[in-house]
Amino acid sequence: MRKLISHNRQEETIESKARWFQSLSFSERAELLNSYTDMFLEINPKIMEQKHAQPIKGRIRVVSKT
Repeated sequence: MRKLISHNRQEETIESKARWFQSLSFSERAELLNSYTDMFLEINPKIMEQKHAQPIKGRIRVVSKT
């Protein structure tokens, strides 16, 4: 994963971020997912206890494995 600092606003668009993410290898994507998971669990250790999520109207969708 390239660690660069940029001050270009064009690199902050959703499209630019998607291109960056797509440029990562599978192992880099997995490492990033693990880092985010660790961060979420550090911020809120009880997040795994929250079962029974309910969908709300808007842009958020709850996906469950049946």
